[in-house]
Amino acid sequence: MMLEELESEVKIEEVTPESAPEVEITHVITDSSTDVSQGREASTTLGDKAWFVVTAYSTHEAKVKENIERRMKSMGCGNLLFRTFVGEVEVPVMRNGEPTGKTKMKNLYPSYIFVEMIMTDRAWYIVRNTPGVTGFVGSSGKGTKPFPVPREQMEPVLKRMGIVDESMFDRYKVGDRIKIISGPFENTEGDIISIDKATSQVEVEFYFFGRPSTAVVDFSSIEKIEANS
Repeated sequence: MMLEELESEVKIEEVTPESAPEVEITHVITDSSTDVSQGREASTTLGDKAWFVVTAYSTHEAKVKENIERRMKSMGCGNLLFRTFVGEVEVPVMRNGEPTGKTKMKNLYPSYIFVEMIMTDRAWYIVRNTPGVTGFVGSSGKGTKPFPVPREQMEPVLKRMGIVDESMFDRYKVGDRIKIISGPFENTEGDIISIDKATSQVEVEFYFFGRPSTAVVDFSSIEKIEANS
């Protein structure tokens, strides 16, 4: 997936403090008196963990991801870093339009590393100065921290990587309009009839060849259609 497609799907934009969107997840700039000599941060100065997007040169994403994890741990900020991933998925190798029985890894989001972390002064400094990191998406530069990716914009990326958090269910309820993003009914729109959190299954009602139909699909294969979209 190219850069323009990612920005279109995830809607991540370069922003300045004046134009930054309102988001549920926030970060806190640590007070200058915070003791960070050992990488320690007073608990009262920590913001919530949030997702950020780090940029790197294409084909170097996995190595840079490892560098970030190693530096955060070695410099005493491992407790501020939760999850990191690059957009690699296994896809079948095709020949003349037919599968060969072999697979290969494909990066859906070239040049991007997704990082879930608590953004403090020290953590920000460590990540942006990690070898191979070229910047953050959502940072205007000039020493300003990046803004986190809103949860509803990060959700489709996580689902495409097979990552489902229980908190995602909070955004869905019976009657919501959704779009199926994978499987035999891909790109079909419908309405939620029921949600089973225990099994991560969702029953959806939609029209198939002009007739009302229902199907049970995995929660990771649906995406909510916002009312204003």
